[in-house]
Amino acid sequence: MISSTAWVSRGLAARHPQKQELDDEELARVSQLANRELDHANRGLRAAEKGDADGWEDVESSGEEMEEDMNDDPNDLSRYRLDEYDQEPSQSIALGSLSQIRGVSAYRTNEDDPYITLPNDPADEEEEREQLEVLPTDNMIYVSKTEDELSMVEAYLYSAQDQSLYVHHDLLLPAFPLHLEWLDYAPAPVTDAPNQRVAGTMGNFVAVGTMDPEIEIWDMDTVEGVYPNAVLGQKDITSSLDAPAGTGKKKRKLPKARVANADYHVDAVLSLSWNRQARNLLASGSADKTVKIWDLSRPMSGTESKALRSFDAHTDKVQSVAWQVSGAGMISATANPAVLLSGSYDQTIRVFDTRMPEQALVAKIGADVESVRWNGWKNESFMVAMENGVVQGFDARKMSSTPSNDGAQFTLVAHDSACTALDISPHIPGCFVTGGTDRQVKVWSMDDEDTEKPRSINLVTARDLSVGKVFSASFSPNDPLTVAVGGSNGKLQIWDTLINGGVRRTFGDRLRRMNQYSDHHSQPVAEPRLDEDSSSTDRTDVVQVDDDAESDEDMEE
Repeated sequence: MISSTAWVSRGLAARHPQKQELDDEELARVSQLANRELDHANRGLRAAEKGDADGWEDVESSGEEMEEDMNDDPNDLSRYRLDEYDQEPSQSIALGSLSQIRGVSAYRTNEDDPYITLPNDPADEEEEREQLEVLPTDNMIYVSKTEDELSMVEAYLYSAQDQSLYVHHDLLLPAFPLHLEWLDYAPAPVTDAPNQRVAGTMGNFVAVGTMDPEIEIWDMDTVEGVYPNAVLGQKDITSSLDAPAGTGKKKRKLPKARVANADYHVDAVLSLSWNRQARNLLASGSADKTVKIWDLSRPMSGTESKALRSFDAHTDKVQSVAWQVSGAGMISATANPAVLLSGSYDQTIRVFDTRMPEQALVAKIGADVESVRWNGWKNESFMVAMENGVVQGFDARKMSSTPSNDGAQFTLVAHDSACTALDISPHIPGCFVTGGTDRQVKVWSMDDEDTEKPRSINLVTARDLSVGKVFSASFSPNDPLTVAVGGSNGKLQIWDTLINGGVRRTFGDRLRRMNQYSDHHSQPVAEPRLDEDSSSTDRTDVVQVDDDAESDEDMEE
């Protein structure tokens, strides 16, 4: 299945990604990040071998004992007695027919043996470099995918010019992925780690929230990466939470209680949001009922990274978080970078200033939250997608500190089952897309220009893109009305909805106005194909969908 997708604007990914080189400096960095995890795993293994369930409780506090057992050096290999390897008595081996072989050549080094070491061919290196090249006209799309219990992030390369889509590279994850968030801010390196990026350097990174309590941040301009650039949380502590609690009864070894704290998550990370103005801030929502703010400019120490702030106002899992400036990917001069929106399974949404979280604005809704999105065209407005298939719109200025369920600007029954995906177009005001477990992806038009409440909301087009239950639907940052869709079938589909005649009729005038505005401000929007005589098919990478099934009368309805 595909649980999340994240677009990268053209030109932001490195044109020639570098391959990960496991040199001494990189191994030193990985060693600093991983040593604590290895120590903890060794201590847990020893407790398990002794059959002592209570011994897991002592794992967290037995670091000094473990260091003594490891001779103060986790890389010490003396216990394997490798220096005595050649001194072991040889044993005669019956080679059978091979015993008659004569004249076997022996090479002094592997470089001299053509059957062991192949010399580097400059032609092959250049060919590989061309295969990995990312052109300025290409988009990267990051996809969190799980297949046969193997979890990974796949980096797709998408070219709108020739409608090509293929996997560029991938990386393996330690746990089931739940949410991806792209960011251009290089996290602070491990303390004293060699050959690391300076914190804040522009780059191409993805933050990954998984079923584990930690958040991993990967450099996606590096191919064949083996370890993340940063880990937010404390793996050495939280990894013991799945161990038995030590009741002393073999049939009742319950897991340890996950007690929330202010420093790190203790349960799955369900949602992430990067602050596009305060670029060093990353917000996270977790199943431990807390919202945490992480300062990416703070250096890590080993695997230890503590949250900058933590908020525990929700009473159930926090399913979705969003900074005000990151809703639709558009930054407005009047938006407040300190304002954060959160939605929870406690059926409430909260809007609060992270500097004064106790003064939150609260709204009560009728179902569990699936996704929240700020409307980048109206800073005070946002939308909420819910488990019952309903989408509601709110104006933060109309909310109060007292929970109430009568503050919604509109209520839209978008899907027959859970509405699991929601995104707002960064190119066209009043346009948004939804996806649900009913396998439908729908594009909507909302007429709310110069009004506080929408005058009307109309369904423009809907498709079953053969991705199964839809878990992610997001607009391209470059091509108007191009949507990336993923779901339970594990397939990524790119849907160019502008080839649909009804979409062109609905949004054509708005796109032209936005192009004129962009030309005036020297920020051109990609020119759409608005010719009514063009082909009437909806295109999804290699899938052709017949548009004739949708008549003009259906579109008007």
